[in-house]
Amino acid sequence: MNCMNCGAPLGKSDYCPSCGFHVEVQKKIWQLSNTYYNLGLDKAQIRDLSGAIDLLKRSLKFNKLNVQARNLLGLVYFETGEAVAALSEWIISKNIMPENNIASEYIERLQQNANKLDVINQTIKKYNDSLKCCRKGSEDVAVIQLKKILNQNPKLIKGYHLLALIYLKKEEYEKARRILKKAAKIDKTNSTTLRFLREVDEQTGTVTSLEPRRWAFGLREKEDRTPRNQSVAYRTENDVVIQPPTFRESSMAATLLNLGFGFLVGACLVWFLMVPANTQRINKAANEKVVSYSNTMATQSAEMNKMQEQIDQSQETVASAQQQIEDAQNQTTSYENLIKAYAAFQSGNYTSAANVLQNVQADLLSVDAKEIYDSIYKNIQTTMKNNLKTQGEQAFYAKDYETAINDLSQAMEMDDSDYEVLNLLAHSYRLNEQYDQAVEIFQKIVDRFPGTKRATTAQKYIDNGGKGFDTVGQKSSSGTTSTQTQSQTTASQDTAQSGDTTGTQDTGGTEAGQTGNGDNAEGTSGEDGQ
Repeated sequence: MNCMNCGAPLGKSDYCPSCGFHVEVQKKIWQLSNTYYNLGLDKAQIRDLSGAIDLLKRSLKFNKLNVQARNLLGLVYFETGEAVAALSEWIISKNIMPENNIASEYIERLQQNANKLDVINQTIKKYNDSLKCCRKGSEDVAVIQLKKILNQNPKLIKGYHLLALIYLKKEEYEKARRILKKAAKIDKTNSTTLRFLREVDEQTGTVTSLEPRRWAFGLREKEDRTPRNQSVAYRTENDVVIQPPTFRESSMAATLLNLGFGFLVGACLVWFLMVPANTQRINKAANEKVVSYSNTMATQSAEMNKMQEQIDQSQETVASAQQQIEDAQNQTTSYENLIKAYAAFQSGNYTSAANVLQNVQADLLSVDAKEIYDSIYKNIQTTMKNNLKTQGEQAFYAKDYETAINDLSQAMEMDDSDYEVLNLLAHSYRLNEQYDQAVEIFQKIVDRFPGTKRATTAQKYIDNGGKGFDTVGQKSSSGTTSTQTQSQTTASQDTAQSGDTTGTQDTGGTEAGQTGNGDNAEGTSGEDGQ
C-alpha cells in the first residue's frame, strides 16, 4: 500500500513515514475495498455472478486502483458473455499496473484467438439486430437469430433473457423455462432470470427447481429383519432352538420367466434411453438446417427487394427520359409547323397556313412564339374552321367517324354557331355509338336554334337517347313516297336545312320521310322558316 499523497510505501503507522500525511482513512477505505473483493471472489466461485459483479464494483468504488478486483470483474464479465466490458476492465488494469499484471495475459489470449473475438463481436451485433426486430414486431426473425447467437456464444445471458421474454409474450412458458434454466446455470442469482422464472411459475402453477437432479441408484436402507436364507435362533426357557431356513427349489419355468422379464426390462431401457437421444439428435440437426436455410432465404429476399427497387428506379428514369424526348420532338415539330404557317401567311396563302397551323401544339410554344401563333390564328381562324369543317365532312361520308369527330370538334371550338358543324358532329357521335356525346351536341342545337325545325328534329334524337328514331314516310307533292334508309343521308339532309329564314327551301318539291329500324334519323330536304 502506498501513500496517496506522495506515493511512498506505508507501514503500520497511521502516518506516512515520508510526508507525514494522515493515512488512517485511506487504510480503512482500502481495507473495505479488499473486503468487497474477497466477498466478490466467494460469490464468483459459487457462480453467483450477479452478486460478484455488484461486490466488485463496490470494491472499485472504494479503490479504483485495486487491480485484482478489476481483473476479476473482467473475468466475471467474460463469463456472462460481455467480452467488450471484460476487455475494457483488463485494459484499464494494464494501464494501472503495466508489469507483472495477469490482465496482459488475458488480453493476449483474447487477441491471439481472432476467430473467437470476431464471433463474439458478430454475436453482439446480431443481438442488437434481434433487439431491433423485437421492437418492430418481428419476433419470429428475432427467435431464429437468437438461437444462432446462443449456439455461437452460449454464455451471453442477455440473449437468453431476450429469447425467454419473446417466449413469455407468445405464452410458450415451457420453452421460456428451459431457456431461463440455462441462464441460471451461468449466473444463479441473476435478478432478471429469477424474475422471469417467477412469472413462468405464476402462469404455469409449477415451481421451477434450479437444483440438478440426482438419481439414487443405491438400495434403500435395509430394515431390521431376518434374511430368508439364514437360520433363525430363539430361546425357549433354558433351551436354544435353531430353525433351519426354508428351501425352495426354482423350477425351469420360473427361471425362463425371470430371463424373459430381464430381457424385457433391458429392451425397455434401450428404447427409453437410446431412441429419444437419437430422435433429439436428428431434430437438432434438422432445426439447425432450418435456421441456416431461413437465414439464407432472408438474405436473398433482402437482396431481391433491393434489386427490384433498382429496376423500378431505372424504369422510372427511362420513362422520364422517353417522355422528355417525345416532348422535345413535339415541340420541335410545333416550331417547324409554326415557321411554315408563318411563311404561308406572309405569302398570302391562308389555306396552306391554316392547314399547317392545325398541327401546331400551342401549349409547347414559348411566350414570343405563342404571340406569333395567336396573331396568325386570329387572321386565319375562319379559313382554319372551314378547312376543319371540310375535312370533317369528308371523313364523315367516308365513315371515318373518329377523324370526323376530331376535326368537327375543333371547328366547333372556333365557331359553335355553325349548324352544319354541330349537326355533322352530333351524327358522327351517334353513328360511332357515343350516344351521350351525341345528346350533348343535339342539345346545343336545341339551345342555339330554339323554336326551329332544327331544334325539333334534334329534340327527337335527344328523346330517343341520341339514337335513331322511326317515322312514317310522307307523300311528296308528286304523289309518291320516298324512304331514306342511310344514316349518312339523314345527316346530310339535316345539314342541308337552311338557317332561320322566311320561306321554304325545297329542291325537289317533295318531302322525304324516314322508315328505318330506329338507328336512322329523320331527315328533310328542306325546312320551313320559323
